[in-house]
Amino acid sequence: MIEILMPNHPEGCALDAAQIERFIEDGFVRIDQAFSRELAEQARAILWRDIPCNPDDPTTWTSPVVRLGGYGGGPFQEAANTPVLRSAFDQLVGRGRWHPRDGLGSFPVRFPHPDDPGDAGWHVDLSFPGEDCDPDERTDFSAWRVNITSRGRALLMLFLFSDVGPEDAPTLIRAGSHLDMARYLAPAGEAGRSHMDLEQMGARRPQILATGKAGTVYLCHPFLVHAAQKHRGSTPRFLAQPPLMPKEPFRLQRDDEDYSPVEIAIRRALSKSVPT
Repeated sequence: MIEILMPNHPEGCALDAAQIERFIEDGFVRIDQAFSRELAEQARAILWRDIPCNPDDPTTWTSPVVRLGGYGGGPFQEAANTPVLRSAFDQLVGRGRWHPRDGLGSFPVRFPHPDDPGDAGWHVDLSFPGEDCDPDERTDFSAWRVNITSRGRALLMLFLFSDVGPEDAPTLIRAGSHLDMARYLAPAGEAGRSHMDLEQMGARRPQILATGKAGTVYLCHPFLVHAAQKHRGSTPRFLAQPPLMPKEPFRLQRDDEDYSPVEIAIRRALSKSVPT
C-alpha cells in the first residue's frame, strides 16, 4: 500500500520518486488526508438530503446501492482541488495537461445489504463514444470505448467521503492490471474497444482493497482494472469516482521525451512481456 506522509513532501510536491515509480508499476497511489474530514462531513450532509431513507434507521436502507446525480461546488469542488491533489495531478499527468474539476459528479452510495448490488464485475471505466455509436446510446456508457491513449480520461480517482474498512464495500483493485490492459488495447489503436469481458484481465495480479479514512483519495491509472463489491459492514459507504479530464491526448511518442508517469506506464507495458 502506498501512502503519502504529508509533512515530507519533497520541495512542495505530493509524490516522491519512489511513489511515482510504484504508480507506474502498480497503477495507483493512495493519498491520505487529501481533503479534510470536515469537507467530507459537509458533503455527506448534502448527500443524505437526497437519499430516500433515514440515516439513523437501518431498516430504511432497503437497497444495496443508491446512485446520486452530479454534485459540484461547495465541499465537492474544494475536495477536488486541494493543493496536494493539484500537485499530484501535475506529477502524474503533466503540468498544464489536465482540467481542474468543479465538482465530483455522481455518488454510488453503498448500504449494508444481503442482495448483490448488480454492478460488481471487473472493468475499466470507459471514456468516449465510438464513431459508430448510435446517438441514442451516447448516454449509455456501456456502449462507450477506451483506447490506448486513454482518450477523454487522464486518471481514475476514488474519493472516500466516509471511513471505508475491509467490510465497507471498498473498491477492489488489481494492482498492475493497467499494464495488461495496455497490451490488450494496443492492437485496437485509436478506435479502442468496448463491451469488454475483463473478468480474467489481471486475475493473477495482487488484489488490493481501497480502504481508508474519510478524506483519502486513490489516484489510479485510467487502465486499472477494478470492481465494486457487496457491503458487509454496518455503515453506508460514500465514495465519488470521477475522472480527471485531460487537456490534450496522451502521447506515446514525444520528441522531447517529456513523458508523464501515465504515459511511461503504457510505454513500459508495450515494451516488455507482462504476465496475465
